[in-house]
Amino acid sequence: MASDTWKVLRLRLRNHLPQMVGLAVLSTLVAAGCWKLEWLWLHTVERGLYDTALTRFTEKEGPSTEIVVVAIDQSSLDGVRNNPTYARNFGTYPWTRNLWARVVEELAHNGARAVLFDLVMDERYTDVSADLDFAQALRDTGLPIYLGVASHPRAAPLPKVEAVHVPREPSKARLPTKPAVATEEATAPESIPEPPAAGEEQFEELDESEVEAKTDPLEAARVLAFPVRTDGRELPLLEYESERGGRERFYPVPPIASLLTDVAGFGLVEVEPDADGRMRRTRFAYTDGVNSYVTLPVALAADVFGAKELVFSGRTMQLGSRTFDVDPDGSAALDFGGRLNERFHTVPVLALLDAWALRRQGKPTTLPADLFRNRFVVVGGMAVGLGDNKSTPFSASTPGMAKQLAVLENLLAGRFITEAPFWVSVLFGLGLALLSTVVLMTLRWPVLEFAWLLVVLGVVYGVMGGSLALGRVHVLSAMPAAAALLACMGAMASNHLFASREAAFIRQAFNRYMEPRLIEQMIEERQLPKLDGEEREITAFFSDIRGFSTFSERFKDDPRALVRVLNMYLTRVSSALLNEGGCLDKYIGDAVVCLFGAPFNQSDHAVRACRGALVAQAEVERLRAEFRKQGLPDVYTRIGLNSARLFVGNFGSEQLFDYTAMGDGMNLASRLEGANKAYGSLIMIGQRTYELAKHDIEVRELDQVRVAGKSEAVTVYELLALKGQLPAAKRETVERYHEALALYRQARFGEAAVVLRFQRSKDPTDGPTAALLARCQEYVENPPPPSWDGVTSLDK
Repeated sequence: MASDTWKVLRLRLRNHLPQMVGLAVLSTLVAAGCWKLEWLWLHTVERGLYDTALTRFTEKEGPSTEIVVVAIDQSSLDGVRNNPTYARNFGTYPWTRNLWARVVEELAHNGARAVLFDLVMDERYTDVSADLDFAQALRDTGLPIYLGVASHPRAAPLPKVEAVHVPREPSKARLPTKPAVATEEATAPESIPEPPAAGEEQFEELDESEVEAKTDPLEAARVLAFPVRTDGRELPLLEYESERGGRERFYPVPPIASLLTDVAGFGLVEVEPDADGRMRRTRFAYTDGVNSYVTLPVALAADVFGAKELVFSGRTMQLGSRTFDVDPDGSAALDFGGRLNERFHTVPVLALLDAWALRRQGKPTTLPADLFRNRFVVVGGMAVGLGDNKSTPFSASTPGMAKQLAVLENLLAGRFITEAPFWVSVLFGLGLALLSTVVLMTLRWPVLEFAWLLVVLGVVYGVMGGSLALGRVHVLSAMPAAAALLACMGAMASNHLFASREAAFIRQAFNRYMEPRLIEQMIEERQLPKLDGEEREITAFFSDIRGFSTFSERFKDDPRALVRVLNMYLTRVSSALLNEGGCLDKYIGDAVVCLFGAPFNQSDHAVRACRGALVAQAEVERLRAEFRKQGLPDVYTRIGLNSARLFVGNFGSEQLFDYTAMGDGMNLASRLEGANKAYGSLIMIGQRTYELAKHDIEVRELDQVRVAGKSEAVTVYELLALKGQLPAAKRETVERYHEALALYRQARFGEAAVVLRFQRSKDPTDGPTAALLARCQEYVENPPPPSWDGVTSLDK
């Protein structure tokens, strides 16, 4: 029964809970230690699971509405090279900076809010006027431009300065106050006017000292350094692994002098790859041991948010009006949102050059009118030949500017991906480990031991994906999975090495005459039977086939058929008893002996025995119908039940012994089974059985009987049905029987016979009515002696 199964499971949980908890704690501690020590490739597995979950659960729909990409793509490289005018004025890549002056002018005309160049401009061209042209465009347009700053081990350290930042709110750029003057050379074949050559007209008055100006280190330090305040933690150093071994300090390389005062901000453009070379994380500030510097997107965001400094405190980062969650070391993981080409509108540099040239001719351009309006523009390389391809969770090869784009977008959105506190991941691992031990050590299903491993991986992956999708929080997966897998292995070892061994004897001793789940319950209760004998109250069951000898004669010429029929009968009856928790004692020919309440305790043994008897009787009725169809003799079973304190245990000889019960109560159960014949009943139960089960059963009081050798009379009952299941017609028969029985005990036999005759006419098949009527009629004709007390003696 289901209740027995649940009882076994509860017992296992209760008995083994300390072992389960201990195993889960140990597994979690081992997994956490391996994570900290970077053993078992946990970090590698974590990165793989993280990448899969990130790409599956965090991809955003549609391109960004705040950022537009201006790409140095292959079409732009080819277009500039193949256009004689562009090639003459801008050269081959890297182009002269007057090309960027044209780009800035066009972006300003289209209303861009600010431009972030994922480029560094720390080398002067031979023709310095091209650099000055770019600087002039910045001054004329007022468009905030943010440039990258590289670091190098051979760069000269900048002097120590007191970093100060005055926020510059990016706003709509103004158009140049003085339009650039075109040269008088022929236009390009495409009728696009030639851009002004470097150094022409607008820079006619340059003096030699301005051309030869070099970057002042002190001025560069004042411009590049950014105030960063921490809560005592150290900023990460600009240092990397050296080709010669060890770590080497890097220093910022200042941009050219002509741009220091006209560029709105500068920031570091460190690649920051993980151990496997993929870009997943970013830091926001570094130090070279002298000054502090922010990364390029932070430089732009500082002006957007009105920040005078960058402040780290605990797991937060304050940048002006915005507060961001970060990891304890001040870093954060990037929420890429998807592949670069799907996440951002991309415009080739060539398209901006062509638009600038067409606008100078007064012709309409093909650029959408609002493409750049009030948006942030990121300029960077996308052509494969530029050698700036990097790896991210979304792509094994993507332009390096993908990192700057992700950082900027996360800053504007106000949220990065942060790692959950380590104790959260440890608790997650402990929960998985404990759940694994409880499930495996409680259920003990061999198939589940393998299926559960898949369940654990699914749960880990689902929790990681859900936390990333809903909260942009990275809950570790490899370490909790390792804790759960270690716990699974421990639980399986416990199941196979210890649990089986401790129960082997009991299973072997009882598996032939007890339901397997009841054996398990007995084991888990740890109240193993005393096989040398003990006294306890149980309910004994005896059954026998009426007229078995006559029945067997039908098969005297075919004994094998008799065996098959008998086996079918015994199987049906035994299954009914086992399902109710009975323990098969023995078969005696066609008779079945069964015990309820032994070898393990059952507080409801009498109720179980009654249910088992009713189910067995119902099985026999179905079997009778099958026999009639096959032309076999009719058969039905008589059953006797009695509850008493009996001595139970293994009895027998050194050669053969059996687990059974002994005592007067056992003998009475056997006699009650035989007494059914005299009373016309099918299931007779003793007085103690009735007292224990009366709230759950429907009965008929049959008589008071005295067993041979006993002076005390006991009341016996016919078991009819479970409580509430007795048909109304049979209930009326029982009531009339009880009325007649009361008259019978008063020796009013004639009156009792009248009641019984009337009821028999209504229910002619009722055996006890016919039997009591026959006794009443006999006593009417031959009255009993005056000493008669209404008790019937059971002589055998």
